[in-house]
Amino acid sequence: MARNCAKMNMKSCLFSLIFGISMLGGVFSRIVSVPPGPLIRVAGQPVSIRCDVTDYGGPDEQDFEWVMTRVQNGPQIKIISTFDPSYSHPSLTKRVASGEISMNRLKDNEVELRISDVKSADSGFYNCQTPSTDSEIKGNYEDKVELIVIPNTLKVSPAAPAPVVSESGDILLSCNVTRELTQPTYLSVTWSIRKAKTLETEEILSFGPQGEVTTGPKYTRRYTDGGVRLVPGRNGVFELVIAKVTTSDDGTYGCTGTEWAHESSGTWLQIVESTKEMGPVTVTPISQSLTLTASSVSPLTLTPGQPLSLLCTVAVDNLPQIGLEVTWLSNGRDIVTMERNGVVVSNGTNYRGDASLERTAPGQFRLGVRGVSIEDAGAYSCRVRAFVEKGGRSSGGGGRWHMAAEKMSTTVNVKVAQIKPSFTVNLDPVATPKLTSEPMEVACHVTNITNLPAGGRLGVSWQHAALPGAGSDPQSSNPIGSLDAGGNLLPGATYSDRLKSGAITLIRVQPNSFILRFMRTQEVDMGQYTCLVSAWTVNSQGGYVKTSEQQSPALPIKWEKKSPVLNVVAKTTRAASVGGSTFEMSCTVFTENLGEPGFSVLIQSQDSVDAAVKTIMTLSPDNVVQHGGATDPNRRDQLVLLKSGAAEFRFRLGAVQLSDRGFYWCDITAFTKQQLGQAWTKAANTESNKVRIDFQENGPSFAIALRSDATTVYPWETAKMECALSVSGSSPKTDDLVYEVRWFFTRLRGGDTATLVASVDRFGVVKKEARNSSSDISIERTDTHSYELNVHGTQDSDSGEYHCEATPWYLSPSTGAWTEAGELTSTRLFLTVRFAVWDSLKLPLLYGAVASLGVGLFSLIFGLVCAHCCCRNTAHTPRSRNKLLDLEMD
Repeated sequence: MARNCAKMNMKSCLFSLIFGISMLGGVFSRIVSVPPGPLIRVAGQPVSIRCDVTDYGGPDEQDFEWVMTRVQNGPQIKIISTFDPSYSHPSLTKRVASGEISMNRLKDNEVELRISDVKSADSGFYNCQTPSTDSEIKGNYEDKVELIVIPNTLKVSPAAPAPVVSESGDILLSCNVTRELTQPTYLSVTWSIRKAKTLETEEILSFGPQGEVTTGPKYTRRYTDGGVRLVPGRNGVFELVIAKVTTSDDGTYGCTGTEWAHESSGTWLQIVESTKEMGPVTVTPISQSLTLTASSVSPLTLTPGQPLSLLCTVAVDNLPQIGLEVTWLSNGRDIVTMERNGVVVSNGTNYRGDASLERTAPGQFRLGVRGVSIEDAGAYSCRVRAFVEKGGRSSGGGGRWHMAAEKMSTTVNVKVAQIKPSFTVNLDPVATPKLTSEPMEVACHVTNITNLPAGGRLGVSWQHAALPGAGSDPQSSNPIGSLDAGGNLLPGATYSDRLKSGAITLIRVQPNSFILRFMRTQEVDMGQYTCLVSAWTVNSQGGYVKTSEQQSPALPIKWEKKSPVLNVVAKTTRAASVGGSTFEMSCTVFTENLGEPGFSVLIQSQDSVDAAVKTIMTLSPDNVVQHGGATDPNRRDQLVLLKSGAAEFRFRLGAVQLSDRGFYWCDITAFTKQQLGQAWTKAANTESNKVRIDFQENGPSFAIALRSDATTVYPWETAKMECALSVSGSSPKTDDLVYEVRWFFTRLRGGDTATLVASVDRFGVVKKEARNSSSDISIERTDTHSYELNVHGTQDSDSGEYHCEATPWYLSPSTGAWTEAGELTSTRLFLTVRFAVWDSLKLPLLYGAVASLGVGLFSLIFGLVCAHCCCRNTAHTPRSRNKLLDLEMD
């Protein structure tokens, strides 16, 4: 360190020594910094140089001064200061005063020197200085950077593009950007477009300054697909190709050249820019140049089997770059389409198997049909859709296509002449019924067939009309059904069910012979029958087309009418004489002219002749039983309806009640079937005679008796009296019978005033009345018909007449409800409570004697005690020994 100090001047050595010691000791020092140089700028452009200070002491806001030197270590020229307005050199005073040179404070410790219009004379070294506010001198207080101002030599010379370009064509944008290379600067070029409608400028692509490419947001995909290509040229010429343009590429194009400087900090700085307009470009839509015509190579009038050839010619600008989709139509319906990739596809059911579509030359498409048929006649036209690819040639066909135009050609009318087949139709009866429900068969024969082409077939349609004078219009025919050329059955609306079930069949027995067959005829089947035969030929698509029809003469068919006869007889097979018994009725059916019918049965009833009719039960022809609305749901188990024979039905009603009394009968409907599996058809309906349920309710008879084993009791004994009931007649079940029993008491024999003693209701609840006696009462049911009254601890007041009353309740089998019978009263029974004199006095006498004896003994003892204790003289005089003297004195 000492050697180094000897070589350096003393001031520098001292500063280095202090700075080194401060760094080793971890103490920071002031640092003033400006951007690294040199800074290359273009004359006439604004320039800004920043300066900041860090790690300083003193106030937060620092002052700055700018000075410059023309050459390294040359004389300093003061530029501007933050604290001294008169700091500027006289040569710069006007520029500072006008604001051309200014210093803006960005932060307390950062400022920016600005020169709005830099000149070549401004080149030099710029030094940023900060006055010291530190307590100690540490670090650096100034920093400088070199500014190099070069002249503006940037030139942009664009070439005008083609003013009109067809859609799907290319636009070439050529722009020459140069400058004189005096310093290491770089160039970039940017193309843009200004839309005529929105007047907005959109960036297309930028190239440079390092050779990189940047695209605008709307052109990124096109650049990736190759739709926008950059072609760098020599001597500053740059070319941009926009391929396969669309109408959206209309607008005015411009070119911008930019000169850049690469700063020592590694950043790129734009130092000058120039924009020139290249010129407007109009993109002509394909629809303006697209034309097409349809023409016929073959004759316009053909016979079936001849070939048809039609040509569609397309003309459009840039034909090789346009994808064409061509469709031939017949009578407005698509036939066949060739897609833009050359693939031919059909169009649904209109596709012709023998039709072809091919490209015979650029822009020419031929439709060919090897053999036409009648349905091929009509107006033909071709439709062309033009597609433009939004992708470049380098994209390998991976661009996006969009439809740019669609046009329809004029029509070409093609006629096809057809010779219709001819034939004769005859109708013959094969089997004619004599009665209703017999089968019927009619044959339709076709003869003398001519001009039916190979593969042709015959179809038939059967018609039915009423006979003249039958009430209906014989001219109004009703379609039965038809068979087309493929043998498909098409039923008429009226006969649809019978055809589907097989009751009526349509048969093709020969190619020229047809049969109409009825399995079982109905009266409505009488009438006039005709068959309409149609000729069908094969069309170009392999289907059948009707070409001619011929109808047979009408064939009348009639037979004798015999109306069905239906009779029903009802009879009682088991009568209901009393309530709760069973009623049974049978209904026998007698038929004529019905064949093998099925029957539905309705069991109906009336309470009286004028009462409303109620439906009890029903039985369908398929033996399905249902209960009517008048049936009590709780009694459905007591109702039975069944088929007991081929034409006999039984109805049973159990546990007959009074509400069941009335008239009962059967309502029978006969149904017939044409064949198995077919639905039932109603044929006839009738009602049977009426049978009656009529009985009187005879309830049970009751009797009552009162008895007792002992009618005389002594006091405190228990008296027992039994009220016995009996029942006769239609005795109900034990669970269906209960009683209400009441007991009455009369004190005098034959008295009229009876007092209720106790009672028990029919639910077994006992109730005792208040009595003027100390005895107790209880009622006990000893069996179903016996109730016993017990008087416990009888007293003399319990003597008197007793009788019982009873009200029977029984469950009526006819009504199913509890019924109250008449009130029953028993005979009277007199109960005597005897009074025994000795038995009643012996105890009182005994108690009295014992009490008297006790009282006497107590009195004697008490008297002795009193005499001894209370009546003796307390002053005792001694008696003289001379007894005689004492005696005398006494």
